Amino acid sequence: MIAVEEAERLMMAQVPQLPTERFELEDAVGRYTAEEVLSPKEHPLFDMSAVDGYTFRFDASVKEWKVVGEVQAGAVCKSELASGECLRIFTGAMVPTSADTVVMQEFVSREDDLITYRDPKLKPGGNVRRKGEQLQVGDVLLEKGRHITPEAIGLLASVGIHAVSILRPPRVHVVLTGNEFLNEQEPSEGKIHSSNGFMLGAALRSSGMLVTMEHVPDDRARLDGAFSKALAQCDVILSTGGVSVGDHDLVREAVEMNDGLIHFHGVSQKPGKPMLFATVGGKPFFGLPGNPRAVMVLFWEYVLPFLRAMQGAKDPFLLIDRLPLDHAVTAKGDRAEFRAALVRGGRVSLLEDEGSHMLRSLLEANAIAYLPSSVRSWEKGADIEVHYLPR
Repeated sequence: MIAVEEAERLMMAQVPQLPTERFELEDAVGRYTAEEVLSPKEHPLFDMSAVDGYTFRFDASVKEWKVVGEVQAGAVCKSELASGECLRIFTGAMVPTSADTVVMQEFVSREDDLITYRDPKLKPGGNVRRKGEQLQVGDVLLEKGRHITPEAIGLLASVGIHAVSILRPPRVHVVLTGNEFLNEQEPSEGKIHSSNGFMLGAALRSSGMLVTMEHVPDDRARLDGAFSKALAQCDVILSTGGVSVGDHDLVREAVEMNDGLIHFHGVSQKPGKPMLFATVGGKPFFGLPGNPRAVMVLFWEYVLPFLRAMQGAKDPFLLIDRLPLDHAVTAKGDRAEFRAALVRGGRVSLLEDEGSHMLRSLLEANAIAYLPSSVRSWEKGADIEVHYLPR
């Protein structure tokens, strides 16, 4: 068995490059930029009012202004304002070149076409969003490998960008192995409900992956055939179950039958000790255990970072922090552990240490605590490493 850190290093050394595609903004959310995105325009595009009010050229000697017109958002006023003249103006409207200040309407008294204001804090340039104060032409909007969030979409759209180059999202094929799952055509005694397919499918799709899936019983020829078929239609293969050393654990054999190169098989961790990672036909292959908790933890800690890296993610792993524990913790055995954790108020609580087939505590978790094999006990208040889940 190898250590967690060595498994991560070996895995990330095998990340393949996907082709670049151009995506419309509405389809790009959740992806990663394939190149730097530069601003083609200034933002704001012009001096604009930040409030509803009145605009004029600031002059401390003037005490009263005459309203000579108005300018709405989307309109342009080209007339020149003389000293003591102002315009009614609305939020987002262009401030004319002959004005430099806006007073909020809440501070204004108006009688007919004359106004006065009572805002002692108002200064020249007040309540005006200056042209280019956020962005200049050529400024970097998004770095290469940046996660495209809804906020990033908004920033791109604000300077007229409607499409962005990304690395194509991976096509992932999931092979669910085993004879133990319920099937309407077979007797149900001794069978269990299959959850891994639903769970992995949901996790992959919510992460922006393209997913296909099939169930294959514990049969050498059929498993070999499933892997051979998957190689022709996907970028990454995931399997669940069949990676231990029992008589019916056939995944490694199927990988080797397809001339797969095994990078590691077995990681000193809990859960997920029998995890296998290989390259088969030039495609990455993850052999995950069959227990649902192990599947989900390994997806977060290994599979998802790998898939993000395939898309050029600058920081593919889960966000890491070190926070104080809310209680003392003692780990058993000599393996590193990934434990369900709840981060609240800047402190960490480890949730119930359930078996690798149990999922309940993962529903409450918002992070995974990493307990390295080199440390076996922590006092209350001691710092511990946490990996925030992508909720």
